[in-house]
Amino acid sequence: MAELGARTESLERALDSGRLAGGSVGDFIALMKPRVMALVVFTALVGMVIAPPGQHPALAVIALICIAAGAGASGALNMWYDADIDALMQRTAARPIPRGHVTPDEALAFGVVLAAGSVFVLGVLVNWTAGALLALTIGFYLFVYTMWLKRRTPQNIVIGGAAGSFPPMIGWAAMTGSVSIEGLVLFLMIFLWTPPHFWALALYRARDYERARVPMLPVVAGPDETRKQIVIYAALLVPLALAPSFMGLGGPFYTLSAIVLGAIFLALSLNVYRVREGRAADRAARQLFAFSILYLFGLFAALLAERSLALWSA
Repeated sequence: MAELGARTESLERALDSGRLAGGSVGDFIALMKPRVMALVVFTALVGMVIAPPGQHPALAVIALICIAAGAGASGALNMWYDADIDALMQRTAARPIPRGHVTPDEALAFGVVLAAGSVFVLGVLVNWTAGALLALTIGFYLFVYTMWLKRRTPQNIVIGGAAGSFPPMIGWAAMTGSVSIEGLVLFLMIFLWTPPHFWALALYRARDYERARVPMLPVVAGPDETRKQIVIYAALLVPLALAPSFMGLGGPFYTLSAIVLGAIFLALSLNVYRVREGRAADRAARQLFAFSILYLFGLFAALLAERSLALWSA
């Protein structure tokens, strides 16, 4: 507690004095949450590749860069607003603002410029359907999730998860100029994946969230209710992940991948529900959290591989 108190006091001094500035390139990259941004770019790329061809390759690359910049803007604006609670949590205390490497004003300006620039360029050079979806994503993540839901309700991840579900829809719209049922299915897959993914993390990081007064489900409703909700969402997600096979987006390889990955995901979710005591419970939650990333990546990689092979053969 003394260490956390010192971190908070250090952040408060930095915010009050405004003397810390001029972060390195690495600090500004960290503001963009590069690991999250990588997943956003990848799922957007899949949406672009499986969409009907309708865009020049150069514009497709520009669209992908704009989506990456928009994701980075969301990360920077989130860190700007959440600097106070980031300083209290072990998982986030090393971020650039709590460490004093970047001031909140710098993070805000950086995020606003990235957001405005990415939306404008995407809208003008590609199409305004994709630009509007990117603006909606950034706005939803900042105003709905970060500012409104995160500190007020245990449903923060459920509703706020919509922000991270838009990238494949944006990718599809960038190629076609429209929103389709196929893009909506990809959206729903990520939307249902998000709660069990983050609740698994919250199970073994519950003290962090409690200390920062973030009402994650394990803190508010308890670990047992969280485990039940994880199983419910996993049971909804696994069959939905087969929908691309029936819509012509995925073939035999995708279908097999969805079945195998889904079986493992559901088994790990049930294991989290079953194992409830001590280090074994934390280990089960960690295993589900780690595999959930592989699960989503595997599904979208299978879609990408099949469509890329079909395009190459053609």
